[in-house]
Amino acid sequence: MPKFYARQRLSVLAGLTGMVATAALFNSPTASAALPTPVAASTARGYLSQLTVAAEDRTGYSRDKFPTWITIEGTCNTREWILKRDGTNVVTNSACTATSGSWYSPYDGATWTSASDVDIDHLVPLAEAWDSGASKWTTAQRQAFANDVTRPQLLAVTDNVNQSKGDQDPATWIPPRTAYDCTYVRAWVQVKYYYNLSVDPAEKTALQNDLAGC
Repeated sequence: MPKFYARQRLSVLAGLTGMVATAALFNSPTASAALPTPVAASTARGYLSQLTVAAEDRTGYSRDKFPTWITIEGTCNTREWILKRDGTNVVTNSACTATSGSWYSPYDGATWTSASDVDIDHLVPLAEAWDSGASKWTTAQRQAFANDVTRPQLLAVTDNVNQSKGDQDPATWIPPRTAYDCTYVRAWVQVKYYYNLSVDPAEKTALQNDLAGC
């Protein structure tokens, strides 16, 4: 994975929003598509060793500082695009609202037939990103992060499971369906590495322990 604007080139993030939308035009979502496959556990362990360890600071956080959802393709915003990508037999109307389909939530193994029962989870929560470096980004950079359909960062899951996760990191929350835990922590580390975000000590220990079993 090219690190592109990661690590030392975070300033290039501002242009990602347009790039995401452009890429979507050539990579339209298909039914039953999954979260973009995260890096291998061995790669994730290497990435984790390079992440800065720092205390978290939520001073000044507001969800409004991470604009969602933006238009990704046609009339589809980010939520609708992910619903199409992650669902099976999804039918949408002219406004790209899902009118039928089914969605399997890998966090808990539940399947839903109403889009209203499904949330789009930011795998690395917006508040967590703020705490670990995004407070220094521009609004355009935070918008790119909040609507990233390229990295393993957005996923359709059961709404109440997503709400129980809230803004917790892997030190205090991992998916209740243990079969998905390895995928989850690999994705978490990949996203943090790509965006040059730090980890706190408890978070790093939890990630190390989880990755050791992958």
